[in-house]
Amino acid sequence: MCRNIRQLHNFEPPATDDEVRAAALQYVRKVAGTTKPSARNAEAFERAVAAVEHATRHLLEDLVTAAPPKDREVEAARARERAARRYAS
Repeated sequence: MCRNIRQLHNFEPPATDDEVRAAALQYVRKVAGTTKPSARNAEAFERAVAAVEHATRHLLEDLVTAAPPKDREVEAARARERAARRYAS
């Protein structure tokens, strides 16, 4: 998985439309092998982003879990701690 795509399921508050679109964009960029498509491929690229975004939204709506929702701030703090340990010199 692309390391820039973040988990979106089971958070409180739920993932925003911007977060879902960003994940879809990262996925399509990874698959396409480019961050900015040529003018000739721009329409296909945007269609793909929209399709992945749509599928992701439906997936997030349909997933069920018994686990309590995660807190975004707590998870962000944990990620910062991991990064600090990983990149400490």
